[in-house]
Amino acid sequence: MSDATGTTAHRITGTTPHSPETADTAQGPWTVAPEAFDSPVSAALWRAYYTEVSDRWYELHEGRSTPPDELEREIAADPGSDFVPPRGVLLVARYDGEPAGMAGMRLLDASTGELKRFFVRREMRGKGGAALLLAAAEDAARALGADRVVLDTRHDLVEARALYARHGYEEIEAYNTSAYAEHWFSKRLAAEG
Repeated sequence: MSDATGTTAHRITGTTPHSPETADTAQGPWTVAPEAFDSPVSAALWRAYYTEVSDRWYELHEGRSTPPDELEREIAADPGSDFVPPRGVLLVARYDGEPAGMAGMRLLDASTGELKRFFVRREMRGKGGAALLLAAAEDAARALGADRVVLDTRHDLVEARALYARHGYEEIEAYNTSAYAEHWFSKRLAAEG
């Protein structure tokens, strides 16, 4: 099923769109679909994502949470306006209809998509949503014309690094100069069959 942006929306019940033979789980249905970057749902997920990764950095390096004024300033500084067609998309994953995660995909060039804002709410982790959201983000990259996905992450985000490695992403040299990026990954996308 495609929406007006040409991005595939998935109704997923414990299976990835690439492995329909996988058994349905009793964990409840996941859905992944495009969402406007400035919707209330997207804004709430962006706030939850940024708060978690910022607090993790501050707690690791300074033993405290993010200063509230800095948190507000940084959330406002990156509204996500690059996740709009025709060069990007923001996906929202829902679990039993409740917003549970998001992934942004944007084109860096005609054949390279960049995964950003990849996040599953803490209370929704361990239910299979991250793999499903990642597969949907890769499908979105293909729909945008990309045959490769790149991303950056930090050293302390070990769960994210493990997820990417499990799904075929390989570490590469730095492709950007992001202040907080410490690891860079890439994956060639197989053509949809």
